Amino acid sequence: MNLANRITLARIFLVPVVMFFLLVRYNIGTFSIGSLTMTYNELIAALVFILAASTDGLDGYIARKKKIVTNLGKFLDPLADKLLVSAALISLVEMQRLEAWIAIVIISREFAVTGLRLVAAAEGQVIAASALGKLKTWVQIVAITAVMIRNFPFGFFGIPFDELATWAMVIITIYSGYDYFAKNRNVIQYS
Repeated sequence: MNLANRITLARIFLVPVVMFFLLVRYNIGTFSIGSLTMTYNELIAALVFILAASTDGLDGYIARKKKIVTNLGKFLDPLADKLLVSAALISLVEMQRLEAWIAIVIISREFAVTGLRLVAAAEGQVIAASALGKLKTWVQIVAITAVMIRNFPFGFFGIPFDELATWAMVIITIYSGYDYFAKNRNVIQYS
């Protein structure tokens, strides 16, 4: 297994770590910055989430630079992204920090686009990740991080960045899903 695929697998293995620190009932302590109070568990979860998310571009860069792009990597990379984002969303719903409908919309879009890719693959076509799809992933990561860290530091200035980022996440997720289906409607029409 090459380095790029190992990095992708590391991202997958970090998913339960993020969930553990978000959902564990044993709190290792809290700290306050001004009016913001956060648990160390939440901080650790956010840092691990950021670390895992930052490997997304790294694995692809290494694979292309060293010319070690593999079918396994093409499969694992989007899977790792979807697992990380879905796990974080579901955990935030469980914590009552995110409305369930938001997680349902985002996860449903991921299933729908994956289904489209599977239909295309059955017909010998490959639907590559679009620039809009990559932007969607990064907007999701920013929004999820903002919710995890309780809108720090924007909350001190009365800026509802976490809410704005969440709405941006929903809008770009829906639009990028529409874009995939609109650009690949021939896959559905002739299936």
